[in-house]
Amino acid sequence: MATTLSTIRGDVRRDLHDEDSNAYRWTNDEVDRAIARAVKEFSRFIPNQQKNTLTTTANVRTISVSTLTEMITIERVEYPVDKWPPEYCRFFLWSTTLSLLGDRTPAGVENVYVFWNKLHTLDANSSTIPAWAEDLIATGAAGYAAMEWASYATNRVNVGGERTYEFYRQFAINRLEEFRKSCQDLGEHSRVRSNLLYSPALPADSQSTDWGP
Repeated sequence: MATTLSTIRGDVRRDLHDEDSNAYRWTNDEVDRAIARAVKEFSRFIPNQQKNTLTTTANVRTISVSTLTEMITIERVEYPVDKWPPEYCRFFLWSTTLSLLGDRTPAGVENVYVFWNKLHTLDANSSTIPAWAEDLIATGAAGYAAMEWASYATNRVNVGGERTYEFYRQFAINRLEEFRKSCQDLGEHSRVRSNLLYSPALPADSQSTDWGP
């Protein structure tokens, strides 16, 4: 059975030792919010890679990318398409407008292949999280949930005493350190593999522009 939000939610509750449905410390909404934060951060390092075909207009070098929803970055633009070796065009992205900076001006309706990174999806019906990363998402989400609870519990009386706050705070720090270190390592490994095929279109810290060589 495919992993869904409810599956990961159950994993997070097990990590938090919060499995008594009659006395949950975190509501489902709170757990789901923590999961969403973990998915978003995971996506920054290991995004959901996409390829879409867009089309040009005669004598116009700009293309709308508004249909590329939940986009993180555009990695590469292939234009003209279906050449061997592939021809990648320099581009500039401003808001939802992609400008082709190559020497070629579209003569009419032509295809443009856009390779881009998207936020992962994890909802009640589907998931784009790789199976190997599901435990990692649960680790990050448990960290976020614990940190939020520790922040809320500061200077409040709770049945576990003062140590409860410190326990969850340290739990959160440890889990988030593990989560972020793993995301960073996996992201760097992924970039090394992709760079064996071609040079990345974007510098590591850029969100919008490929100025080309």
